[in-house]
Amino acid sequence: MIDPHIERRAAMAAHLADRGVLTDPAWRQVVEKVPRHVFLPDTVWGLDVDAGDGKLAPVPRSHTNWSRWAYDDVSVITQVDDGTPVLPDGRGERATSSASQPSLVVAMLQALDVTVGMDVLEIGTATGYNCALLCEHLGPEHVTSIEIDQSLARQARANLAAAGYGPQLVVGDGTQGAPGRAPFDRVLATVAARDIPGAWISQTRPGGVIVTPWATGFATTNLLRLIVEEGDVAHGRVVGDAPFMWLRDQRVPAGDWRDFIDEQAAGSVEYRTTINPMPVCDADPSGGLALTVGALVPHLNTVRYHAADDSGEATIYLFDRRGSWALVEYVPGDEDGFEAHRFGPRDLCAEIDRAHRLWEAAGAPERSCLGVTVTTTGARRLWVDSPSNPVLKASGGARTGGARLHGVREVDRRAPSSASD
Repeated sequence: MIDPHIERRAAMAAHLADRGVLTDPAWRQVVEKVPRHVFLPDTVWGLDVDAGDGKLAPVPRSHTNWSRWAYDDVSVITQVDDGTPVLPDGRGERATSSASQPSLVVAMLQALDVTVGMDVLEIGTATGYNCALLCEHLGPEHVTSIEIDQSLARQARANLAAAGYGPQLVVGDGTQGAPGRAPFDRVLATVAARDIPGAWISQTRPGGVIVTPWATGFATTNLLRLIVEEGDVAHGRVVGDAPFMWLRDQRVPAGDWRDFIDEQAAGSVEYRTTINPMPVCDADPSGGLALTVGALVPHLNTVRYHAADDSGEATIYLFDRRGSWALVEYVPGDEDGFEAHRFGPRDLCAEIDRAHRLWEAAGAPERSCLGVTVTTTGARRLWVDSPSNPVLKASGGARTGGARLHGVREVDRRAPSSASD
């Protein structure tokens, strides 16, 4: 009897090829051979559609969804809340590990441009499926994978052994790389980074490639392909979208915007500003403006409430989840500026205005024209078309603003404003 999973693997590979995602014949053979279902735990997680509250409910192996998801082009959540569901009914609040969507897995592996004989470091073993694909293509002796979560690492080791693969597995912090196994020809991260760890660069041979999801927290999470050069520096471009979970030490703090904005906070100020944040709020999250703003205004979050009538008015909240926020009451056509409030060390309105102006001065480039240079020290520079044409030289850390907004008058705040529904 033919193993039905063989046919399902072949069908998945054919589907990805028909869509133009899987273009490399060598990787197609790998996808057809490695059994994805072996790497899924007995319980996976999905949105609780019955409750409709956005929480994550367990899906056992016996459920039809478990079997279907194993070879559908979908991401499968394999862990919630770092392994311990936080809700009293056993459901989860936050996805913390997954088996990535096969089309995204393939896109990243092909972007790696790896050839037989190269040594690869994978950041984030998770289930071990991606690691198995690398092992099948390169041989386990050329693959090192690191996982910070001990329970995930144990399960990945068992999964890989069951599938017949024995790579070098490391339990530890992926941001530190694997110095004992370096240098590597390629580094592949299956977790999103805001600040590219210097160890990834220093542990990659000159001419080597780093492929990683790069998240600013504001724009779409991008798939970044960096080429490492002499001098502990790497240059690269965005080559697509890559929605991934964050490195644990770079996660966005959980919570609703109300947890980070206190409109009655002592020390907040009221003023009028001529800065209009609407263009940034309206920006395509996968476009050049959003990427520029996200890169130059670290940790930016926005929430907007439109007026219930047809006035076009809106209340806009800008915040960084680290103690700074701004509120702007937008009124279309108001030539005198807008009522605004701010709190904290950063002037977020001024920062997004500056980033917007820099993007326009650069010719309003699309995302495909933008690139980034990063160093082992954490310095980061965004550029257009070439590393020699920077948009702005900026560090990876957040800047604090001491300058006042153009055309504003600050006064002591008297009362909180309310958002429109």
